[in-house]
Amino acid sequence: MRVVETGGAGFLGSHLVDRLLADGHRIVVIDNLITGAKENIAHVIDDERVEFIEADVSNPIVVDGNVDFVFNFASPASPDDFLKIPIQVMKAGGVGTLHALGLAKAKGAKFFMASTSEVYGDPAISPQPETYWGNVNPIGPRSVYDEAKRYSEALTMAYRNHHGLDTRIVRFFNTYGPRMRLNDGRVVPNFVKQALQGEPLTVYGDGSQTRSFGYVSDIIEGVVRLAYSEYKEPVNLGTQQERTILQFAEAVIAATGSNSKIVYLPAAVDDPKQRRPDTTRARTILGWEPTVPLDEGLALTIEYFRGKVVAP
Repeated sequence: MRVVETGGAGFLGSHLVDRLLADGHRIVVIDNLITGAKENIAHVIDDERVEFIEADVSNPIVVDGNVDFVFNFASPASPDDFLKIPIQVMKAGGVGTLHALGLAKAKGAKFFMASTSEVYGDPAISPQPETYWGNVNPIGPRSVYDEAKRYSEALTMAYRNHHGLDTRIVRFFNTYGPRMRLNDGRVVPNFVKQALQGEPLTVYGDGSQTRSFGYVSDIIEGVVRLAYSEYKEPVNLGTQQERTILQFAEAVIAATGSNSKIVYLPAAVDDPKQRRPDTTRARTILGWEPTVPLDEGLALTIEYFRGKVVAP
């Protein structure tokens, strides 16, 4: 296939580039490099099957020639981004998705929407099934991301139902691994950087809030299985290994061999108290299960960050 991937120089997007190339496809990568980095795709940029276009998806997307599949992965995705570049977050998630859908429609291509567990907000039930409508504050600091993704899902379904577009929707839970931004603001790079530098690990609130951390190779496997399937409803991708943030901080300290202590800061506004996916659909429809345990994935992630952090 000839594939267009928006956000292809980002963390998740660049790993998908690798997988699609391994599967024999040609790829047009579109990224404005606000949160993505050419470094993430430097190892494939000279591949004749790869074309890179530096462009903002909030502007109309122009790609010459045939396109078989559009993967829409463009969006800043960290809490720091929500505060620093809120308008860009909303434009990428909303207007960018509209343009990506328009490209897919114009080319007669299939469309894949990279959504998020953030559509569930601060969930009132756990684990969260895809049928749960969520509990989102529409005017809180996280809303620029949460609501943009909810809107993007609604747009995707509208194009499917009204235009007959062949679509897929995935909802990612906390994913980690190499190529995350060092100063991303998310918990994994924050804790790993702090531990490697011998700084205190900053836990917001009392640390009892939970997350389910899925390693990137497992999550990308789920993406391609969904893309190659005929399933049209949203699918959660994440691990059932729910941990408190405090437990995760302790795991990072142990894995890095750090002497860092844990300090507590005021809880973040609208920070979800629980995150754990119901992965019944992924298991039964895609035959997908995560295989990389946290200690193994964390070791690979720490190894990556060691080359980027100045030790104390």
